[in-house]
Amino acid sequence: MKYIKLGNSGLRVSDFCLGTMTFGHGTEEREAERIVTYAFEEGVRFFDTADSYSDGESERMLGKALRGRRHEVVVATKFSNPMGEGINDSGWSRLHVMRAAEESLRRLGTDYIDLYYVHHTDDQTPTEEMLRALDDLVRQGKVRYLGVSNFESWRLAETLWQAESSRLEKPIAYQAPTAWS
Repeated sequence: MKYIKLGNSGLRVSDFCLGTMTFGHGTEEREAERIVTYAFEEGVRFFDTADSYSDGESERMLGKALRGRRHEVVVATKFSNPMGEGINDSGWSRLHVMRAAEESLRRLGTDYIDLYYVHHTDDQTPTEEMLRALDDLVRQGKVRYLGVSNFESWRLAETLWQAESSRLEKPIAYQAPTAWS
């Protein structure tokens, strides 16, 4: 396995990342543990999930599978998709960002998230509000690095500019969409 620096940071990850979107939705817990163990034995040290994958079940299953090895891996998770029926159960509001992080930490069974992605865009909330909440999570030690996912190129540029001009923590990773709908 090769290990590379992620983005413009000093964070090193395996060049393969195990995505866990099917954990809890097509992949049962015992099989998920087997997959994670095999990947770890093969040198994978980078695991990706999201709060909305199987309504949080993917995070819970990954956290359980990584028990005892958490300090040896990089765990990425994401927020912004709906996680309930409430008016603040999705998006970029400070309320949702902070609540989503706390819930992900609980499900993962850890006290920090290595890489926290903004999963999708939110046209209703100012970018600066979301970035300030994420910056606070980094300063609290609950999140180590930030990333964005499924952003159009102009929104990525705007987000980086906003973070830089406001002196807030900047995303170091970008998950590009595979296809636009």
